[in-house]
Amino acid sequence: QVQVVESGGGLVQPGDDLRLSCVASGRLYGVSAMAWYRQAPGKERVLVASVTGRGATNYADSVKGRFTISLDGPKNTVYLQMNNLVAEATAVYYCNADVLAPKYLGGAYSAWGQGTQVTVSS
Repeated sequence: QVQVVESGGGLVQPGDDLRLSCVASGRLYGVSAMAWYRQAPGKERVLVASVTGRGATNYADSVKGRFTISLDGPKNTVYLQMNNLVAEATAVYYCNADVLAPKYLGGAYSAWGQGTQVTVSS
């Protein structure tokens, strides 16, 4: 019904910048909020940043000042600009979308992407 697809991951060096993108597509009216999570090897998935349809943002303390989340509502697309990356940012980054869909297709629900790998290494 709804597909959430991330892109933009890769291998970068410490200090580099990287931008992740995520688009929600399919049978939906839109999204009320989107967020990025990450899961490092052997650790739990944690929230990195979130943004509502009204533009309110929230960041994990570890990324404040270096990461910026933004939402293109009409395109159901969220971006994560990551600057001055450090090795500890290495993880699989997952996108989450709070989807607004017709009631016969589930109404409002949360959808996840498959993740994109970000590796920060020299």
